[in-house]
Amino acid sequence: MTTGARRRMGVEERREQLIAVALDLFSHRSPEDVSIDEIAEAAGISRPLVYHYFPGKQQLYEAALRRAAEELTTRFVEPHEGPLGARLLRVMERFFDFVDEHGPGFSALMRGGPAVGSAGRTGAMIDDVRQAAYEQILAHLDVPRPAARLELVVRSWISLAETTALLWLDGRGVPRAEAVLRAERVPRAELERQLVHDFVALAAVSAAYDEEMAAVVRRMLADEPEDGMFADLVGRLMALPPVRA
Repeated sequence: MTTGARRRMGVEERREQLIAVALDLFSHRSPEDVSIDEIAEAAGISRPLVYHYFPGKQQLYEAALRRAAEELTTRFVEPHEGPLGARLLRVMERFFDFVDEHGPGFSALMRGGPAVGSAGRTGAMIDDVRQAAYEQILAHLDVPRPAARLELVVRSWISLAETTALLWLDGRGVPRAEAVLRAERVPRAELERQLVHDFVALAAVSAAYDEEMAAVVRRMLADEPEDGMFADLVGRLMALPPVRA
């Protein structure tokens, strides 16, 4: 048992500790359900000391959301090696890892947060995450200056991934009878694969209307192995039973 005096932290170290503690609490419960007293207790300090580092819960909440946004951004970073389908699947796996680990915090981040006055700042944070994800996908496609159709495809896919993750979260913990139509009824691993398939499907539809998009899709498919993610989608579609009259 330790009997020595508690080590004093510097200002920045203490702020970082409080942000980490708050993020952990917000990741397991809705931010409005977490009190300053709980944050102080988890950090091992007094309530007045929390206010010494942050003017109020609102500022600490926003700092925690900012940290969550920074961490979420890193989940989209993937080495540019191997088939694109496999890369996107790894990104989706890490994305859903984050959603699973930070459920209420992720929901608050995507939906603008519960605190009055935070919507604009929270919106800017998530816009930064979306932009970072957008730029990462373009880098994988090796298209530094996308045409309008490609931008629409990538941004639509990022929005689809967000919506899917939120529906998956909403479907957890509700009675089975109420969750039949929720995304929770789809296993997480299938959702991750389906989102990768969604990406190539969106791109393929756009390619039917635009030669520049068609060239992008050809490059995507050229590097895919016969047992790759995109070939898997084709196989699933070919296996669909015929329509009976």
